[in-house]
Amino acid sequence: MLGFARTDNEALVSCLGDPQRTVAAYHELLHRAADALDAIRDGLSDPNAAVREGCCRLLDHLVDTDSMDRLVAMADDPDARVRVAAFHALACDRCKGDTCAPGADRVLDPGLRHLADDPDPQVRARAAELVGKFAHTDPRAAAALQRSHTQDPSPAVRKKAGWYAPGGPIHRRTRPPALGRVAP
Repeated sequence: MLGFARTDNEALVSCLGDPQRTVAAYHELLHRAADALDAIRDGLSDPNAAVREGCCRLLDHLVDTDSMDRLVAMADDPDARVRVAAFHALACDRCKGDTCAPGADRVLDPGLRHLADDPDPQVRARAAELVGKFAHTDPRAAAALQRSHTQDPSPAVRKKAGWYAPGGPIHRRTRPPALGRVAP
């Protein structure tokens, strides 16, 4: 089956750290869905950053309420690739299906902290996406995005923050109907 010596969920999660096996293991774990969630959650504490990153990417599609706190904690992982994957998973609603996205009470503080202070520009850009989800409802989010848009040392982060900051194209497009949409 897949060319693996073992195909239990734990073995597949460990294969996420093997460049030769990661794609097949990822797809098999995604196919197993809820049956693999315990092993995927456990993989978030694996010593191999590639395994932790793969588990965050899997949880982008498979996240459930029991996994959310562990995924939020991954925003503080020492490896930037893991933080990028965690912020994407927390910000992306497209991959979640029927699962409710986490609220500001769970994710805004880590998003604000990393948008302002993360040493990696890719992490700051992903944090901008997450913070941008709350720009209409939380003045801290709007202010942080505006500050990042004008002051971040990375042009890519400044650009992305500008999309989500008040007046930016994504901010205008996502304006709640009760606040009145602005034509693009």
